Amino acid sequence: MQNHINYVEFAAHDLAATEQFFSRTFGWQFQHYGPDYIAFSNSGLEGGFYRGELSASTISGSALVVIYSSQLELTLERVQQEGGSINKDIFSFPGGRRFHFIEPSGNELAVWSDS
Repeated sequence: MQNHINYVEFAAHDLAATEQFFSRTFGWQFQHYGPDYIAFSNSGLEGGFYRGELSASTISGSALVVIYSSQLELTLERVQQEGGSINKDIFSFPGGRRFHFIEPSGNELAVWSDS
C-alpha cells in the first residue's frame, strides 16, 4: 500500500489573479474545472484552488507549502513583480535560506534554497 501526499488545495477569492500570479512567477500550468475551481500542475506537487474567502496563513495555524528555488533573490523579486507581497524577508535556517510571501488571494507560501 502506498501512502503519500500528492495533492494540495487552497481557497482563493480571486481565481484569475491567483492563476496569473503562479503561472507568471513559477511557470505553473492550470486546468479549469468550472467557474469555481482551477487545478495546477508543473509545480512539483499538484493541487488546486477553489473559490473561497478564507486563506492559508501560518499565524492561524495553517500548513506552510514551501517551493524550492535555486535562485532565491531572483525569485523574491519575481514574486514582488507579479503582485505577491513579502511577509518574511530572506532568513537563514539550518540547511538553507527562505522567505515567505502572500499571493493575490491571501495565501501564505514560502520559497527556500539550499544555497
